[in-house]
Amino acid sequence: MGRPVARACVVGFLAVACLSCGDDGENSDDGPTGGGSGAGATAGSGGTSGTGGATGGSGGETGGAGGSSGETGGAGGATGGSGASAGATGGSGGSGGATGGSGGATGGAGGSGGTPSIWQPAPRTTWQWQLTGTLDTSIDVAMYDIDLFEAPEATIDALHQDGRIVICYFSAGSWEEWREDAGDFPSSAIGDELDGWPDERWLDIRDATVRSIMQARLDLAVQKECDGVEPDNVDGYDNDSGFPLGSSDQLDFNRFLAQEAHDRGLSIGLKNDLAQVSALVDDFDWALNEECMAWDECGDLAPFISAGKAVFHVEYGDASLASTVCPATGPLQFSTLIKHLDLDAWRVACP
Repeated sequence: MGRPVARACVVGFLAVACLSCGDDGENSDDGPTGGGSGAGATAGSGGTSGTGGATGGSGGETGGAGGSSGETGGAGGATGGSGASAGATGGSGGSGGATGGSGGATGGAGGSGGTPSIWQPAPRTTWQWQLTGTLDTSIDVAMYDIDLFEAPEATIDALHQDGRIVICYFSAGSWEEWREDAGDFPSSAIGDELDGWPDERWLDIRDATVRSIMQARLDLAVQKECDGVEPDNVDGYDNDSGFPLGSSDQLDFNRFLAQEAHDRGLSIGLKNDLAQVSALVDDFDWALNEECMAWDECGDLAPFISAGKAVFHVEYGDASLASTVCPATGPLQFSTLIKHLDLDAWRVACP
């Protein structure tokens, strides 16, 4: 494809404040995200469910897939009598739900023995992407995508308290000279400059040290209680990286990232890398794309929508783009934003 990397350098971010600019008219998307309040944000704190869904008392709604679906589990059982505590904390695990009480719907499908559920958003899930500037936490959306290193844990906690899923951005395929772990990379694994980003260089994704650093970054995401991650620059094989990377190298690295994220209970999105969407759709929980309309590539993302997985999509420009972008991406069921290239708080969301 040879497309230039269209992504903001993130240098100095987040003297965090909730600005008064408020809502742009979007509503919270509880449906696709499985309930964007505390239960969804903690992505599976219900843990070991199972029996909790079985007894969702009178008035209980769907009594709790609990552990097997941490974002959605336990919320219905929260008001359902004896099923409430089991839905919240997870039962002894996995006996399957029977029928709820007199007002309850069908109980949970049974727990998975304590495995946390991983957030997998449906198409049209609402979101905000901000990597620079003072973070505006006031936007009423299901998911926030923010910088892993720069976002304080207090900010992530506050977003969770507001019912948001928090995705944490980091670059998996490039060396960024300003990052706190920049000195940990071996010089032999640092390649050519990214087109348009002079303080970033491609990484040799085959290198064992590079992979161990990415594992440490995923550990940091867990420590900061991110619900998932957005690893960037995972298409070095399709750029002038300075290394003889092939498509098989990229597939191996991207699957490595997905497995390592899932092993930690983290949701993970496939960023760009459109040529490998069909091969990777089963490994990733959602996709994030930059400017597929500008490059006439939006059709390549159809496998994610067909799999019931969200495509978070951005076109860069000003508000005038909405009149052309939104009618084109609406039928595709994308979650489309128009953003400034530096990915500050400003946004126009397509309906």
